[in-house]
Amino acid sequence: MKHLLVILSISFLVFSCNTEVKTDTANNTKTQTYQSNSYDDLVVLFKEWRAFENPPKLDGAPDYTKATFEKRWPQFKELQNQLKAIDTSNWSIENQVDWMIVWAEMNGYDFNHNILKPWVRDPAYYKVLWSYKSDVPAHEGPTNHGTTELWTYKFPLSTQERTRFITDLKVIPPFYKQAKQNLTGNAKDLWITGIRDIQYQSVLLNNLKEKPEIKRDEEIISVIDNAISATNDLASWLQKKSTSKTGPSGIGKDNYTWYIQNVHLLPLTWEDEVMILKRELARAWAALKLEEHRNRNLPELVDVNSPEAYNKMADEAAKSLINFLDQQDIVTVKPYFDTALREHLGSFIPKEKRNFFSIGQHYDARPLYSHFYHWFELARMDLEPHKSEIRREPLLYNIFDSRNEGTATAVEEMFMQAGLYDDSPRTKEIVYIMIAQRAARGLGSLYAHSNDMTMEEAGGIHSEYTPRGWMKTEKELLIFEQHLYLRQPGYGTSYITGKYLLEAALADYARIQELKGNDFKTKDFFDTLNSTGSIPTSLGHWQMTGEKKHLESIIND
Repeated sequence: MKHLLVILSISFLVFSCNTEVKTDTANNTKTQTYQSNSYDDLVVLFKEWRAFENPPKLDGAPDYTKATFEKRWPQFKELQNQLKAIDTSNWSIENQVDWMIVWAEMNGYDFNHNILKPWVRDPAYYKVLWSYKSDVPAHEGPTNHGTTELWTYKFPLSTQERTRFITDLKVIPPFYKQAKQNLTGNAKDLWITGIRDIQYQSVLLNNLKEKPEIKRDEEIISVIDNAISATNDLASWLQKKSTSKTGPSGIGKDNYTWYIQNVHLLPLTWEDEVMILKRELARAWAALKLEEHRNRNLPELVDVNSPEAYNKMADEAAKSLINFLDQQDIVTVKPYFDTALREHLGSFIPKEKRNFFSIGQHYDARPLYSHFYHWFELARMDLEPHKSEIRREPLLYNIFDSRNEGTATAVEEMFMQAGLYDDSPRTKEIVYIMIAQRAARGLGSLYAHSNDMTMEEAGGIHSEYTPRGWMKTEKELLIFEQHLYLRQPGYGTSYITGKYLLEAALADYARIQELKGNDFKTKDFFDTLNSTGSIPTSLGHWQMTGEKKHLESIIND
């Protein structure tokens, strides 16, 4: 709590400070702070900050040792002081938003260093191999700086890529030697569930050995074998230590509130999120039952039952969504929208193997494809990089969650309300089921972070309050989601809280247009939203409307 109060004392948006020298009598050191009002200084500082945030190497692996963190802490505080010395009072809103982004990222480093400590508490933090690209700007949850992104490699490997591949995999043995020193935490649920991530990495490594393009390359096979040995050794070590883990894994209500406000820039508290998610859960259930009543005389939806039927349905769903967005003036549809969506249409899954999302997808894929607004946004980042260097790359610490997950969730219902399912009223039922599931799983994650529930108990809410038993068909998804949300505070709720914040932004935007005597145009709203980039929804709201009343709880703390 002492740490919390110290940081809260510096939580404000705009300030000025004169050049001064502060003396630390305890350490007999002097620190000079200076005043700046240049946006260019912010960009320079941002680059310095990002370079600092990437830790030094220890035997070729990222160095998360306690001694290194302590050694680097004064350098971080100096960067933070430089940021605070920048006077933004005469800047454009857009540039002030950029300052807030850097401020939030630095708060994220501070919080990770002092509270979350994933390198100490969270074995899954040491997962190195990633076989897929995330559907949001960066991997979901705390992720180390030494990952091997398998999805970026094309086999057979070129000479240059072969060297990169070997270099990547050689990180694993020294990294896991270090992990045994760093992992001293007592978070029982994080520890036990994280073992699965490390064990699965061994499966991925063994699968790599069987690739025809690799299996005859003795050097690569030797490197993979060393990585497998280190991975299995770490998994065994984690198993042995697991019996001694007895502590809670949640960060507590006060820390949770500080984190979502000062890092993810949500103008909410833990209690606010509980209220919002309870309300959304009840609303989704009620709307579902009324929609079912309305549709009671209509035929039930029938799920596709073959690969051919799935492919036909998926193609029609993709065409329907893209045509709807374009013809109904929902958003400016770029040529890459269709390309991005079609890379993720999915494939047929037998009924007995379907999880929550694939169940609905086999009835009508459009609700899930609406959520795939994600892929439009990622394509935009690649093909139309934001003019701001601060917004061009993914924000650190999943700060983008309210924007990317919130928008993807919000448009499921917004597109429905705008008429996407006028040709299939029963599909609306799927939309409400999806909203209920997001609310239920987020609510469970809140109670896990307040330590009122274990991860398993939180999963009970997730499962029991999802309509039609759709979360009871495949347990892996349940474990994956609750584990992720326990690892990354605020992520489990971001789908619904981000939806709430986007709806608030739309309402404000529309109100202001009305006051100006302008017609509200849905396309203008979404195009303006898209132009702000993948930044917290609260900041996008401010930039789109000029209003920042919703930020008062953050600015004035």
